[in-house]
Amino acid sequence: MSNPRISEAVTRPDAYVRVRGAREHNLKSVDVDLPRDALVVFSGVSGSGKSSLAFGTLYAEAQRRYLESVAPYARRLIDQAGVPEFDSITGLPPAVALQQQRGTPSSRSSVGSVTTISSSLRMLYSRAGTYPPRQPMLYAEDFSPNTVQGACPTCHGLGRTYEVTERSMVPDDSLTIRERAIAAWPPAWHGQNLRDILVTLGHDVDTPWRKLPKKVRDWILFTEEQPTVPVYAGFTPAETRAALRSKMEPSYQGTFTGARKYVLHTFATTQSDLMKMRVARFMEPSVCLTCNGRRLKREALSVTFAGYDIGTLSQLPLAELARVLAPAASGSFSKATDAKVLSRAAAKRDTAKRVAAGGSAHLASPDVRRTPALSEEKRIAAQRLAHDVLERIMTLLDLGLGYLSLDRVTPTLSPGELQRMRLATQIRSNLFGVVYVLDEPSAGLHPADSEALLSALARLKSAGNSLFVVEHDLDLMRRADWLIDVGPDAGEKGGQVLFSGPPEELRAIKGSHTARYLFDTEPMPPRRPRKPDGWLALAHVRCNNLNQLDIEFPLGVLTGVTGVSGSGKSSLVTRALTELISAHLGQDASRDDDEVDLESTAKDRVTGHIAAGAESLRRLVHVDQKPIGRTPRSNLATYTGLFDHVRKLFAITPSARARRFDAGRFSFNVPKGRCETCEGEGFVSVEMLFMPSVYAPCPTCHGARYNEKTLAINWRGKNIAEVLGMTVDEAVAFFVNEAAVERPLVLLQAIGLGYLRLGQPATELSGGEAQRIKLATELQRAQRGNGLYVLDEPTTGLHPADVDKLMAQLNGLVDAGNTVIVVEHDMRVVAECDWVIDMGPGAGHEGGRVVVAGTPSHVAATARSLTARYLAPFLDASSIRGSRSP
Repeated sequence: MSNPRISEAVTRPDAYVRVRGAREHNLKSVDVDLPRDALVVFSGVSGSGKSSLAFGTLYAEAQRRYLESVAPYARRLIDQAGVPEFDSITGLPPAVALQQQRGTPSSRSSVGSVTTISSSLRMLYSRAGTYPPRQPMLYAEDFSPNTVQGACPTCHGLGRTYEVTERSMVPDDSLTIRERAIAAWPPAWHGQNLRDILVTLGHDVDTPWRKLPKKVRDWILFTEEQPTVPVYAGFTPAETRAALRSKMEPSYQGTFTGARKYVLHTFATTQSDLMKMRVARFMEPSVCLTCNGRRLKREALSVTFAGYDIGTLSQLPLAELARVLAPAASGSFSKATDAKVLSRAAAKRDTAKRVAAGGSAHLASPDVRRTPALSEEKRIAAQRLAHDVLERIMTLLDLGLGYLSLDRVTPTLSPGELQRMRLATQIRSNLFGVVYVLDEPSAGLHPADSEALLSALARLKSAGNSLFVVEHDLDLMRRADWLIDVGPDAGEKGGQVLFSGPPEELRAIKGSHTARYLFDTEPMPPRRPRKPDGWLALAHVRCNNLNQLDIEFPLGVLTGVTGVSGSGKSSLVTRALTELISAHLGQDASRDDDEVDLESTAKDRVTGHIAAGAESLRRLVHVDQKPIGRTPRSNLATYTGLFDHVRKLFAITPSARARRFDAGRFSFNVPKGRCETCEGEGFVSVEMLFMPSVYAPCPTCHGARYNEKTLAINWRGKNIAEVLGMTVDEAVAFFVNEAAVERPLVLLQAIGLGYLRLGQPATELSGGEAQRIKLATELQRAQRGNGLYVLDEPTTGLHPADVDKLMAQLNGLVDAGNTVIVVEHDMRVVAECDWVIDMGPGAGHEGGRVVVAGTPSHVAATARSLTARYLAPFLDASSIRGSRSP
């Protein structure tokens, strides 16, 4: 619908940001006008160029202009965006970008530190806390677990200690040492070396571990000794003894390392994330007995406020924390605001009491009346500081984050939760006249949570700011003041502005994929859900907020797991389910995190067991949105494996054979084939001192990445660099009748990635693109059925048109005899599932339970489900009426 305020502003010359000739990435000399002081949404299929316009052009130029006013030395310390290509941009205010980012992989980063609430809380305890008699006042730094002054001396501020035990290192004591009973020892040759050393030392490696004397077991696992002895590789124990008696020349001299020493040394020194994660599995966490998990020294924990020490207070959900602080802030808070806080906290139930009943006594609500009376100066300090903390918390509550606690570490947060936390900080900053550029703020949000997001965006706009939002959510598009639709398709077929104006007027644009979905509000035609082939039952599952949960997943169908943010969906599916099934199948369930962090995984360790149904599963495939590579040398062609076949095709050409070029010659990572000037990068960096570094094409290979001799080899008239420059769509036609290359290309095309270049670096791919590449790679495998496919929000970053392509592939997996389970917020997708499990009813301690499970129609008819009201519009009304709610 048309926005009157926008229409009236047309005559104002400064009412618009005017872009002329934008050519960043795939933009085709775009001219567009964007209204200021409005909510402007950029739409279009994945890869159409909307992010190139919003972030690559508008935000990058706004940042560049601002940094021109910064001192040259300081400018060098700022991570600057590149200089975008365009003819002119006028009317552009300063900009702030809020992009989707993964959590900082460190237990030292938490909700409290990211929001800066912890800093104010530490000051509150320092200045207005209740101290024990004769204890001197502590500084704010003394209440921080990240400082030497404040950290618990036993756990160094982590709240947990880690030990390597016999149980963790030897999970199956019925095995012999030769059968690798000591699972903590390294695999392959290194592990065999240690077993051979034990033979030389005279230990029995063929008796089950449990039957060995305890003294022997303890020495092998825990000794600090490192004897060096002769090793006779491949000899039996008897042959080794004979060789030692005859003083035969050994294969080599080997040095023994105890299993515990190996685990701790490897974790502390290895540069390999994979190795670090492997040995981390053998380190058992336990709550630090000195600080009881509260991370601080005793002196800091002896100071209380409102009856709580700061460690305990930081463990409370934010909604409960607001209730505790409200009385202290009442002197400076208005009665209306104070009542608002207390009513919200009451609506959340008495979280602390219920948690205490479950065994965490230190979270019990104290009797606030027993708090000693504060002096006048302390009362004033307490009011001001509590008022500041409470204001910050209120903003987070408004954004639906009341279930988080201040000590929640950021690696356990979703990108959506992190973005909302940063959005809360911006709301409190009270900036005026700023452009906020947001990257899919609705990603990872249940429709119920999106209401709070829209209210927050409205507050930013009403404060006199402009909002430029890259978004796929149709509801947010409908509520926009202005819509810019980019396309029509992706990659080279996109990069044009199809429409710029009020959303309702997009209806007339026939070439727009967005219009087709934005104005098609008819429910889906009735469909008969597939019948399950059986049931996979999990029992007594504990992980995060899941507490002794019993649950069943149907097999052979498509299941959607729904619920508000923080309800326990990901804990159930991507943690508990995948880890238990991985253990059953003997697969490695290690998470491919950027950095291994024990503390971030200690609190959400999975316990429970499979009660039934796993015997029919042969394979688990967990398709997540983590990058397919961390460097530009990893790309679409290398990850999918198709590049191996392409290089072989080049190697068997007559010209390559004449020069004795093998397949390795056509890799840009190998010295014999790559350009030596840029070492296969294709570009060189030009240092510009106080300006951002400029990346220019290599002067030798001009971006081709290969040397001249390699580029001289052609296959079907193209050299290897030209092949890597092709899009998937172009390559499908080029590699016709070459099955090994054509099959993965056709799958990539079918899943909506035809616009990507074969050589597109992994660092340029979005999380949604990475996830679809992984799925296409899995789809290449022969489908034998009985596989379990788990996907976490696979529609994130996808236009509805791309979602349809994804759903076709997922349904194909189910039709081939597999089970597919998706964690999902897109109600269009949920409506197409065969079975829905709705988690909740709330978030954090208010969630972790199954609200309802059944067909989509059954869930939509369940009044107690928050999901029901948002799911119902996508279903035929008669099917909902015919579904009885228990």
